[in-house]
Amino acid sequence: MAVDSPLSSPLGPPACEKDAKALQFIEEMTRNAESVQQRALAEILSRNAQTEYLTRFQLNGATDRETFKSKLPVITYEDLQPEIHRIANGDRSAILSAHPISEFLTSSGTSAGERKLMPTIKEELDRRQLLYSLLMPVMNLYVAGLDKGKGLYFLFVKSETRTPGGLLARPVLTSYYKSDHFKTRPYDPYNVYTSPNEAILCPDSFQSMYTQMLCGLLDRHQVLRLGAVFASGLLRAIRFLQLNWRQLAHDMETGSLNSKITDPSLRECIVKTLKPNPELAQFVRHECSKDDWEGIIVRIWPNTKYLDVIVTGAMAQYIPTLDYYSGGLPLACTMYASSECYFGLNLNPMCKPSEVSYTIMPNMAYFEFLPHEPNLNSTGFDFTHELPSKLVDLVDVEVGKEYELVITTYAGLCSVVEYTSHADTKTIPGHYVVYWELLVKDSTNSPDNDTLEQCCLAMEESLNSVYRQGRVADNSIGPLEIRVVKNGTFEELMDYAISRGASINQYKVPRCVNFTPIMELLDSRVLSAHFSPALPHWSPERSQ
Repeated sequence: MAVDSPLSSPLGPPACEKDAKALQFIEEMTRNAESVQQRALAEILSRNAQTEYLTRFQLNGATDRETFKSKLPVITYEDLQPEIHRIANGDRSAILSAHPISEFLTSSGTSAGERKLMPTIKEELDRRQLLYSLLMPVMNLYVAGLDKGKGLYFLFVKSETRTPGGLLARPVLTSYYKSDHFKTRPYDPYNVYTSPNEAILCPDSFQSMYTQMLCGLLDRHQVLRLGAVFASGLLRAIRFLQLNWRQLAHDMETGSLNSKITDPSLRECIVKTLKPNPELAQFVRHECSKDDWEGIIVRIWPNTKYLDVIVTGAMAQYIPTLDYYSGGLPLACTMYASSECYFGLNLNPMCKPSEVSYTIMPNMAYFEFLPHEPNLNSTGFDFTHELPSKLVDLVDVEVGKEYELVITTYAGLCSVVEYTSHADTKTIPGHYVVYWELLVKDSTNSPDNDTLEQCCLAMEESLNSVYRQGRVADNSIGPLEIRVVKNGTFEELMDYAISRGASINQYKVPRCVNFTPIMELLDSRVLSAHFSPALPHWSPERSQ
């Protein structure tokens, strides 16, 4: 129920006094973005003035934007690797940050191919917690009654490693879930999870997923929202249910826990709450034994109001699958974050996935924007290594233009942030291969060869003029190929990535692959291959 508060926000009537303060904070930060950004930069530069990195550029204590822009170069992660390696190897001097480096946050490695080590400081946890605290006050503007139930969120941690110098190295979400900010969070009726901390914090992915799913089934009528970090994570949970519902039903029927759950604290926690429930077990068997899993989410969790998952960028490919399993529930993308920095949140989280936009919170770091230019490569620099275009400040970005995000964090980082396919060079000429795993509602109505060949041609028509010229005029590229793989192939691909250190929370299917073990896995699961039956349209005049 909305409250009439003197702190009411232009965003809408808050659900409670706590929400009113959060919405007012968002309003103050964004309305005064310019001054907030100036303060953020000044604080970052003043506190780190004596660090080795900043003294290298002779700022001489200056904290103003003009001096910063004129003296500090725009760099990438690779430019900072020597300094990062020194910190990782035990150098505790003030290299990048005047505050002690508390740990390294590791990227997933699935966006850019290599896992990166991002140094961070303890107070960054406060900033992350602050952003998390703003999500539900915004969501409550659009969905009522979320304090009357629970959220079934599939959240996981990864085993930690240590650098040669003894600092922890772990994914950003593992760092947050293992912090006191998460473990000892105060009770909030709008943010109650079905999963106990013991299940989320169990490093064994099977035991963690099994017990989180079990708790979600036991609380199925209380579940008001389902979520994971990425869409792929939620689909992995559905696949897990498909493979393990029989054992889960057995546990519910008998009130005994699967013997594979061996983690002592986790087992003790679940056994305390697990009681025989034959009726629930029979319901799960009845629903999960059906061949048709369309709408399985709302069949098992009937009070679910929305799915809380990221479905933008590389995750957009999963939208039809999520719609299939959920019966078309709304998909909420709530926040924008990376290992380097938490950026902002979606102020209209119930919008269509194609309309998602994120509001950057100017207190999180100092933000600049590098205008995207066609002649620049992915790092923002042209191939002659000249300086990039002038950076644009947060308040000066223009609607409709494309930018790369440049961040300067409190930890001292000044870095550019930035289906699967394979280029097959074994054939002459070489050609592109796209691996598809299909979700077919009716196995008797699977797409035939002609249909898949036309899909190949449609994809070629959508590629740029350079590709089409290579196909039509130069004969340097062969027909595009679609290889249909068995169901579960991409699940195996995810398992393989996790076995090599990727985080379940942060995993994204790589868009292009050439790593031999992955290629061997994909090719061993191919059911059929289909090639483009004709040349795409191209002419010298058609440059678009």
